[in-house]
Amino acid sequence: MRRSRGLRDGFGIGGVQRAARLALGLGAIAAASCKPGGSSSGASASASASSGVFIPAPPPPPPPIPPAAGIPKTFADLAAAADPAVVYVDTLQEQTGRSGAKRVLGRGLGSAFVFDPDGLILTNNHVIENASDIRVIFGKTRELKATVVGRDHLTDVAVLRVNAKGLPYLGLGDSDAARVGDWVVAIGNPFGLAHTVSAGIISAKERTQRDVQGLGEQSGYYNFIQTDASINPGNSGGPLLDTLGRVVGINTAIRARANNIGFAIPINMVKELLPQLTANGHVRRSAMGLVVVPLLAQDADRLGLGDTHGALVHRLQPGGPADRAGLKVDDLVVGLDGHAMSNPEQLRWAVSLAGVGKEVSLRVLRGKRTFDLKVKLDELKDEPQAAAVPEEPEDPLGGP
Repeated sequence: MRRSRGLRDGFGIGGVQRAARLALGLGAIAAASCKPGGSSSGASASASASSGVFIPAPPPPPPPIPPAAGIPKTFADLAAAADPAVVYVDTLQEQTGRSGAKRVLGRGLGSAFVFDPDGLILTNNHVIENASDIRVIFGKTRELKATVVGRDHLTDVAVLRVNAKGLPYLGLGDSDAARVGDWVVAIGNPFGLAHTVSAGIISAKERTQRDVQGLGEQSGYYNFIQTDASINPGNSGGPLLDTLGRVVGINTAIRARANNIGFAIPINMVKELLPQLTANGHVRRSAMGLVVVPLLAQDADRLGLGDTHGALVHRLQPGGPADRAGLKVDDLVVGLDGHAMSNPEQLRWAVSLAGVGKEVSLRVLRGKRTFDLKVKLDELKDEPQAAAVPEEPEDPLGGP
């Protein structure tokens, strides 16, 4: 019985004999290679030839990874140069009763930074939301009243103005060029501790609301930079800087119960909004009238699409632009005006800023057929159907 079980396991008599010969051959090779004064490579080759067992020479070790160029020995110079442009935001929330008397509902603390020397300041919309009075504090003693120039709750961006000229300011960098692994520095006022500096790296890019669940508007636009630079309540609205001191993001949120997982709005998104925010005070967005979702593996199998990226049409607004153009549920949008669209967030953002009344060209994949559709965009009415399908939050997120 034991023999038959051995045969089932692949160890017949011949197998045992071959294993014994192989073991003897390996023992001879090991003995020869350890012989004092001998050449280990020559002994191995000789033993291999005599035993009939070929043992390939081990590959050479990989070359060491050189240290990254430009690793700073200190962030002190960067922090000293940037700090004067980072400000502390103190807000007051009040309620006016029927008699005209005002009741203080609360105070808010946050961060911001000057991006224009003539008094323009960037921060988060949630820092100044519902504020009846906004004060911006420079350094330790200078305090100025601020007014709201423009705000956009769908990206959580706000622009403030103070009556001052020649202010120290920060240049706006290129968040698209920033890479995962690059050093970044956050400056802000966590827990009211003014002008706190923390450093880390960019941990990831293109984090969406599905990655950062529980934050803000379901219909918002999210394409976060993730960083392990320490961000805490009170850092909201402060700058995330590259090693040249340029702003690559606005610090916005943290992951609750996590260790140093923070999120920043890419500055390139903000730069696209600034012309409208400073000129009109708000962003006028265009819309196609549909809900798009990521293409999951089961959807790709069901539709026979293979390994394809894009935005899957989940629902159409009856009579909306996409419906009028002939788009259908389960169509996959892979391009807009000649630019590849790899996910729903990218498509939603591009459509929202394309322009009300503009006709755009969609590249659509329907089954095995690829074709183009012309869609004339309507104005976004800031309704829930403009959003991707929300998911149940797995982990609460706290905005600093």
